Amino acid sequence: MGESTPLQTRSAALKKAIRWISETVQEHPEKEREQVLREAQLRFDLSPAECEFLDANFTDMAAGRTV
Repeated sequence: MGESTPLQTRSAALKKAIRWISETVQEHPEKEREQVLREAQLRFDLSPAECEFLDANFTDMAAGRTV
């Protein structure tokens, strides 16, 4: 029962990506937000559905607006 399922593994990658995005935005406010999102998607090997989630939920942040 200690084994993780693919869904749990994917969820963990998405959580790590969100944490990394938050840290990166705070440490490097000069970076384009869209670039940060794209880098996270590649860095954490996110699925298309996870990329859509980030785009849908962080698009306002990428445009400089708060959610």
